[in-house]
Amino acid sequence: MEAIEFKHLWKEYGDNVVLEDINLTVKKGEFVTLVGASGCGKTTFLKMLLGIENVSRGKLLLDGKPLSDEPDANRGIVFQRYSVYPHLNVVENVMLGEELAASPFLGRTFGAKRRKIRQHATEILEKVGLGHTIDKYPTELSGGMQQRLAIAQALIKNPSILLLDEPFGALDPGIRSDMHNLILDIWKETKITIFMITHDLKEGFELGTRLLVFDKYRHDPDAPNRYGAKITYDIPVGKMDDPTIHEIHNSILIKEK
Repeated sequence: MEAIEFKHLWKEYGDNVVLEDINLTVKKGEFVTLVGASGCGKTTFLKMLLGIENVSRGKLLLDGKPLSDEPDANRGIVFQRYSVYPHLNVVENVMLGEELAASPFLGRTFGAKRRKIRQHATEILEKVGLGHTIDKYPTELSGGMQQRLAIAQALIKNPSILLLDEPFGALDPGIRSDMHNLILDIWKETKITIFMITHDLKEGFELGTRLLVFDKYRHDPDAPNRYGAKITYDIPVGKMDDPTIHEIHNSILIKEK
């Protein structure tokens, strides 16, 4: 995969314009963080990348070809709320993705095939620091461990794109720091392309190679849904002291009130 391209991309729900005229190129292996006030279209942007929301106008391309409008193995996602299955133990939670692909009707494999999938799942769990928990159930895990499990689920199909929707927002600062180190280690090892939504501007700069700010730059008080959000800033990392950072931070705070 060389690049993901957004060409004059719009997302509308009837008369409600959520995103308008998005133009962006993201190269393979970039770590892109997304910030902006609540309701400015960041999650919608991620959903279009995942394939669960269609593009209203414009093009969304992967390596020059239209990105599939249905979720596939090329894209993994991790939400803020842990997407784990309480009736399955840890290793079974991670195995499920490959088992469903191998046996869509039963959702379960047998014999040598199942042993191979289990071995792969165990290796991923070791990578995210959960190798010692494979026989436990999600209710026996802390919040941070459940989020590690959700990341392992997303990695089982070896995606080239990883989508993170505020994955660390519900964690306390200490665990959050550990998760930062984990996701950076995974990114460096796999060279995966990451898009991550965060409400923490500092987190966006510490993790990403590039930070995108979403905002509505046009407003109509008589028709608040007439205009959508655009990418108003596209900033490479290493510029935390840039005066525009304070401008962005203040703008987000004002819009959140």
